[in-house]
Amino acid sequence: MEHSPEIQALIAKYPTLGKAIETGIESDDGREAEVLKFILSHPKCSEFKEAPLTLLAAIDEFSYKHDFLISIGPHKADIVSKLVEKENIKTVVELGGYLGYSAILFAHAMKSRVQSSEEVKDLKVWSLEMNPEFADVARQLIQLAGLSDIITVVTGPAEESLHKLVEKANLKNVDMIFLDHVEELYTQDFKVCQELGLLRKGTVVLADNVVRPGAPEYREFVRGMEGIRSEGVKGLIQLGDLADEFEISYVL
Repeated sequence: MEHSPEIQALIAKYPTLGKAIETGIESDDGREAEVLKFILSHPKCSEFKEAPLTLLAAIDEFSYKHDFLISIGPHKADIVSKLVEKENIKTVVELGGYLGYSAILFAHAMKSRVQSSEEVKDLKVWSLEMNPEFADVARQLIQLAGLSDIITVVTGPAEESLHKLVEKANLKNVDMIFLDHVEELYTQDFKVCQELGLLRKGTVVLADNVVRPGAPEYREFVRGMEGIRSEGVKGLIQLGDLADEFEISYVL
């Protein structure tokens, strides 16, 4: 298969990314269990509870050296952390939790901003993950990061889980919704959030991978909505210099 010079250079520089490109396999082939083993035996494992970003760095290390992971990675993580601070985010619902990387990032960024244990009680991340094996790994990594009090992993289809959370957990007043699952479902699940009353004035909807692999229908949809201000923000994929974008939508 012929690749552009840009892709060829990335494959040469980052072998794990090259493997993913060549095989077309990016997840669900045993690497998720392997990253858990890697983390549990990591020389810095004892530091993770006090320094969750060290855990995220270890996950990135696995992705660089062993097998590519579809986590957001350090460049996008910096964008997300700054957005959480800027918008004073305290509650997040993420659709597509994978192994807990972004949930840990959200929880740490929010917790770093509060001054007391009482304020921590107001912080919440609901991480929705379809795959039960991924969800189990996420729960273990979240526990290692010492953030189980803030993050709840919910297993099942996103639409079904959203309905359950609203009906049974009284989910409301969400500051941020993070779309990071199947790009073709972004528009549908945005509408579900809207119908359930989760989108209120001030809510931020952050959608990843809108360029790679791409979510053109979703971008057209949110940019054409009344009462929404939406814009793209450039971010790099986890490895290399391959450009992607977030779509950040603000409910006015």
